Amino acid sequence: MSSILKLVGAKVRDLRKQKGWSQELLGEKAGLHFSYIGGLERGEKNITLINLQKVATALDVQVQDFFTYSKETKKIDKEPIVQETLELLLKLDRSDLKKIKTIIKEFL
Repeated sequence: MSSILKLVGAKVRDLRKQKGWSQELLGEKAGLHFSYIGGLERGEKNITLINLQKVATALDVQVQDFFTYSKETKKIDKEPIVQETLELLLKLDRSDLKKIKTIIKEFL
């Protein structure tokens, strides 16, 4: 999947959640199926400009608002590191996990 699809999808999700809407409600307001909205939010759909405009209109935002995503960029850039760290942690026993938790708490 392309990063831009994930970023735009994350922005759609954030804007939808800010309104307290379900995917179904956004789909209804935009004239799109809720499963399409879900795929869009997960970065699985390569949205057309026409559908992007429909979503923007439904959310009462400008199309360019979907391309301002500083928080989402940082999140996606960190995903591989978080996944690798999680895989390492899952290999540890409970006592070692407690030690790691203590170290992380002290570090943060």
